[in-house]
Amino acid sequence: MNTIYDIKTYLKRFGTFIYTGDRTADLELMEIEIREIYKLGMMDTKEFQMAILLLRQEIQAENTNKHSIKKLEGDING
Repeated sequence: MNTIYDIKTYLKRFGTFIYTGDRTADLELMEIEIREIYKLGMMDTKEFQMAILLLRQEIQAENTNKHSIKKLEGDING
């Protein structure tokens, strides 16, 4: 797995479709699902580690982006 799209596609194989309208929440739910699949022994360690790494990086990027936007809005408004 190299992208978030790969993770989504992987989860769809198990009948898991995630869309809440909030990207950060989607990523967090994907992480929970990946952990469950791994716990059940349906995913190897290397795939699990890569998926978790990708999800955490993307969550961090989303949080940084949201923070930057709020700061920008604050600078513009006053």
